[in-house]
Amino acid sequence: MFSKRMVLVAVVIVMVAVNVILLTITGKHTQAPSGLGRGALVVVSPFQRQFTFFFQSVKNIWNQYFFLVSTAKENQQLKKALGQSIEQLNRFSETELANGRLRHLLGFEKEVPRPMVAARVVGRDPSAWSKTVIVDKGTRNGVRQGAPVVVPEGIAGVVVEASAGYAKVLLLIDPNSAVDALVQQTRARGIVKGGGGDYCVFDYVLRKHEIGVGDTVVSSGLDGVFPKGLRVGRISEIVRLNAGIFQKVSVTPYVDFETLEELFVIAGPVFEELPGES
Repeated sequence: MFSKRMVLVAVVIVMVAVNVILLTITGKHTQAPSGLGRGALVVVSPFQRQFTFFFQSVKNIWNQYFFLVSTAKENQQLKKALGQSIEQLNRFSETELANGRLRHLLGFEKEVPRPMVAARVVGRDPSAWSKTVIVDKGTRNGVRQGAPVVVPEGIAGVVVEASAGYAKVLLLIDPNSAVDALVQQTRARGIVKGGGGDYCVFDYVLRKHEIGVGDTVVSSGLDGVFPKGLRVGRISEIVRLNAGIFQKVSVTPYVDFETLEELFVIAGPVFEELPGES
């Protein structure tokens, strides 16, 4: 009628109840418990030990749970504070780098005796064929179409479109760009055109002119766009063909167009030489 498991559970419950009663009685009297009490105590003691261990384990787990919850909250707060500190440090680093670039630009501006408009690059053409950028200055700032664009390292490009607040700059490395230039050391003249990548080609350089890899190429001032003496790049490769009157020359620009962020638009007349050029 009753399973062995149910009988065992009933016996345990009865023993626990008897033990509780006996412990209560012995707690009120100082004399030693009777034989029945001692027998029940012997039987019930192992169960008491197990119950005590069980309840102590539950208590420890409960305390550890609250400790872990508190630690998790603390870790979350520390991570948030760390993230805010990293973000603030990053802002400080960006500000320091920007200040360094601006000091570099201001030093260059003092060297060029022409009115120039400082502008920031705010957009780039994603096309692989067109190399243009958008700057945050336009006609109301004195920027005009056809104005040369420079940085301290050298020529960056030319303004091809201008609105009231923005302008589009065709970079030196665009295949549609062209700068009348000459080799600074030998005065060999030619036209620098964009190669479409990170280099330019120096066309129409006569074979009779002695030029070398590493020579500096500067603007000649004869195209009516760029002032004379602005750095264009350095010669990186020369191929002298067996036939023809021209050399095949590659030029690496001094300007790093991948990291270009700030630049100058020359707003004044360009038919002048830079100081020190002749």
